[in-house]
Amino acid sequence: MDSFRPVSNPAGKILIVEDEADINSLLARILKAEGYETLQAYSGTEALLLMERETPALILLDLMLPGLSGEALLDRLRTELHSRIPVLILSARVSLEDKVALLRTGADDYITKPFEPEEVAARVQAALRRGAPPAGEQSALSCRNLLLFPDSRTVTVRGRELTLTVHEYELLYLLLQNPGKVYSRESLYELVWQGGYYGENNTVNVHMSNLRRKIREADPEEEYIQTVYGIGFRLAAPAPAQTL
Repeated sequence: MDSFRPVSNPAGKILIVEDEADINSLLARILKAEGYETLQAYSGTEALLLMERETPALILLDLMLPGLSGEALLDRLRTELHSRIPVLILSARVSLEDKVALLRTGADDYITKPFEPEEVAARVQAALRRGAPPAGEQSALSCRNLLLFPDSRTVTVRGRELTLTVHEYELLYLLLQNPGKVYSRESLYELVWQGGYYGENNTVNVHMSNLRRKIREADPEEEYIQTVYGIGFRLAAPAPAQTL
């Protein structure tokens, strides 16, 4: 590990999903030496809970996990959550069939155990570079002081980057795509959570409340999300200019 020189890397946090504590800690040390911040999970279920609070820039994913397996977590990310977060598989499986199946499911790369620290660092850097658009070429959705960049799945308010969960990001993305549209709670739940809405679920309200709070902390003078009582939510129209 002495060969690694700490650097500053603004790419975002890397989520490590590995149930063996020694390997998990080793991966965290490798990434921190490269300047990355890390999140650590020891099961697929724990990884999903962490992603409810924060969206990582990349995931290092073991396959042999307790409970929800790595394959099942990858499939859920791609098919249910529609997440484009780069996923690098870590596994002792070396067969071509395994690698091809995982790449077709949505993995971005495959690192075979045992691994060298330099290889992990290089593959993480390459995956992040592939996923990032060239500087100055990101198209953004905007609303006053808020910018959402779909290519990198980042949101800034007055230049400050917000830490959003996967579902908070998707809710905001929907509103920004159709500024004049009112979304019912039922439609938001079905579009973002990909499931049926049964009327008693408070999930949409809780996530929308958290999203509003995070935006308000960065820009307390503006309203971005408006509640349409009895129906749902929409992007708030800007206040009319006052004539002096």
